[in-house]
Amino acid sequence: MGGAEKTPKLSAGETWRALYGHFRPHRWTVALGALFTLVGAATGLAQPLAAKALVDRLGENGSITGILLLLTALVVIGTAVEAVGSYILERTAESVVLAARRTLIGRLLRLRLPEVERTQPGDLMSRVTSDTTLLRAVTTQSIVSAATGGLSFIATIVLMGFMDPVLLGVTLGVIVLIGSAFALVLPRIAQATRRSQEAVGRISTVLERAFGAFRTLKASGAEEREAAIVETAARDAWRHGVNSAKWQSLTSSSVGLAVQVSFLAVLGIGGARVASGAISISTLIAFLLFLFYLIDPVSRLVDAAAQYQVGTAAIARIIEAERLETEEVDPPEEAAADGGPGAASVVFDDVTFRYRDGLPLVHHGVSFEVPGAGMTAFVGPSGAGKTTVFGLIERFYDATGGRILIDGRDVRDWPLGELRAAIGYVEQDAPVLAGTLRENLVFAAPDATDEQIRDVLVRTRLEGVVERLPDGLGTLVGHRGSKLSGGERQRVAIARALLRAPRLLLLDEATSQLDAVNEMALRDVVAEVAGDVTVLVVAHRLSTVTLADRIVVMDAGRVRAVGTHEELVRDDPLYAELAATQFLASAG
Repeated sequence: MGGAEKTPKLSAGETWRALYGHFRPHRWTVALGALFTLVGAATGLAQPLAAKALVDRLGENGSITGILLLLTALVVIGTAVEAVGSYILERTAESVVLAARRTLIGRLLRLRLPEVERTQPGDLMSRVTSDTTLLRAVTTQSIVSAATGGLSFIATIVLMGFMDPVLLGVTLGVIVLIGSAFALVLPRIAQATRRSQEAVGRISTVLERAFGAFRTLKASGAEEREAAIVETAARDAWRHGVNSAKWQSLTSSSVGLAVQVSFLAVLGIGGARVASGAISISTLIAFLLFLFYLIDPVSRLVDAAAQYQVGTAAIARIIEAERLETEEVDPPEEAAADGGPGAASVVFDDVTFRYRDGLPLVHHGVSFEVPGAGMTAFVGPSGAGKTTVFGLIERFYDATGGRILIDGRDVRDWPLGELRAAIGYVEQDAPVLAGTLRENLVFAAPDATDEQIRDVLVRTRLEGVVERLPDGLGTLVGHRGSKLSGGERQRVAIARALLRAPRLLLLDEATSQLDAVNEMALRDVVAEVAGDVTVLVVAHRLSTVTLADRIVVMDAGRVRAVGTHEELVRDDPLYAELAATQFLASAG
């Protein structure tokens, strides 16, 4: 089992551009939240000044009622304003995550098939769920904390400078000394977070694999082995998460240490200056209050730096997913309802294909013609390239060389939405999605009427199945159709394709799991459909192949013969051998 690829490290410029892309649509809302936060911070800055006035008033034996009321008002107003600002920022943060997930999901569902085959699905899912969550802090709180913390820090330093430059120098000296050590820790936070997220992606990958073949897992007695693989990934995530937490805790504690050391230094030196008459006791008290107030903006700056490091790891993984190649598919309302009147013609003209550069060719100059309505069967040994023919017609892959024509038009010139709207496709494993039976039937034709659904149920012999189900068409079919038999899943897949009213129907071993009675019935349906629709069939049952108007015999990625059953039995030794065994290889 391959793990997730290592996430590439982005430059600072790339990271900032990506962060700003997520932040930009919400910049005015964030600015409003930042304004509330700054107002709250300003009320906090006024409190030490009010305390100084209070001490001076006590020294003069004056009334302190007004100053106490002012202090109370500052505390209440500051708390309320900051609470509103915090709510605005938290709400915006959730909006950032929603927008990121919406964009990422839209891209992932439009990925080209080769990209999906190269990437672990579980890892892609973790980028949508886990990595986007990390954007919350870095795109709002981190930016606002950096801005408000920076402004509050500057304002506090200025006021402290006015009160006593000497004590300010002592304070800054301690902060710079400890801050230098803190700066060395930040890259370790990003590294640990990135590795933790990669481990989370591996957890999702293993679980997706296990639940995708749950019966096989149990039948193989592999629960403990799979659990051990998940546990290894979970321990990796735990180890790197703890490592990240360790460094973040160190950065947080460094703030308290800087303030505590500064407090002791200011208290000692400030006490000496009060004794010498250089400053008043009220000035020292106010300065110490400012020093404690300095904890908040410094903490904001430290948190912003730490959150930025966490965010860079998430951004790198999200950008990596966003760079995967996608398809440009027309929106449903713009795609043609069908590719035009009548059955579609199909031509392969000297087609070559390989799945990736460096891999051997799967098709070596494949050529054949299907003029229109009727059934064409593809037969041949395992690995001959039969299923790949369908993948190239659907443009899941693009041919390496040669041309594929539908109605005389190169498939690369068709809009994908229009091309696929003209095709009905039943895959080898006839996948059924979690949800209701109705949702599966209308998956490719969401506007199908009840009458159309009833008709296709009768044609595919599913009406009896629907009657037996507890909730009829509303019955949940389970994960990957686990509540249906293999034959029922195949019939659902065929019904889904027929509801699309295609001009070209691709059936990849669509009746392999059916019993003889149902297979004969569906053969009759396919034969009926072939009167008006072009039907291409990959089949391994001789009874299906003999019904075809033409048979394309493939071997080792080449077309070796085309003809009817009788012609091929007479003229092609490979076909004659396959027909004699009553079995045509199923894997294409």
